[in-house]
Amino acid sequence: MSLDLSMFGRFAQTYQPGDIIFCEYEPGDTFYLIQSGRVQIVKIMDDIEKNVDILQPGEIFGEMAILEEAPRSASAVAIDKVVALEFNRANFEILMKGNPQIALKLLKLFTKRIYDQKRRFMILTLDDIQARVADVFIMLAETQPADDPDVNERIFKTTVDDIAHWAGMSPDKCKQILQHFANQRRIELYEDRIVVKNINDFGRFVQSRRRNQQVE
Repeated sequence: MSLDLSMFGRFAQTYQPGDIIFCEYEPGDTFYLIQSGRVQIVKIMDDIEKNVDILQPGEIFGEMAILEEAPRSASAVAIDKVVALEFNRANFEILMKGNPQIALKLLKLFTKRIYDQKRRFMILTLDDIQARVADVFIMLAETQPADDPDVNERIFKTTVDDIAHWAGMSPDKCKQILQHFANQRRIELYEDRIVVKNINDFGRFVQSRRRNQQVE
């Protein structure tokens, strides 16, 4: 995100590696824009801490507290030394009123971030780990529309570690599941890409598992 935010330097906060920036369920009225370092977003599901995202400089987090006036939906932890601009409701309003161009870009960014975050939470709610991996590919297909919608084969320039990250599991476990799909000839694994032979087949698979989970 190429925004000139130099005028907001007074809102900068610094966190050391391992610092908890905020905790899930606690009330919050601030959001953050990362200037340097990485931030891990984690969520407790079924008493297990699951990695939701790893955010890079230029990305924002904590915006749900501002937009929904709800408790934090996840925890944020500094991976590296992190410098982030911290905006509360008061200075957020100053930002919105004082610079409409930045405000419009932030609103668009907020909308996308909210969708992405809720979509990733949907993946983590699946109990079936194979369905969770398959749903990652569905999510990628949603964000990377095919040139020809009638073609079922999709090529994703992603890695096993990326898939494991989005599916909330270890790379080793994810690799086992991907190899299982490869043995079934549902995917092809390469160092720089993964080919899904029939993305609609994965869609039906995920829908079936989600329905079964709701019945149980």
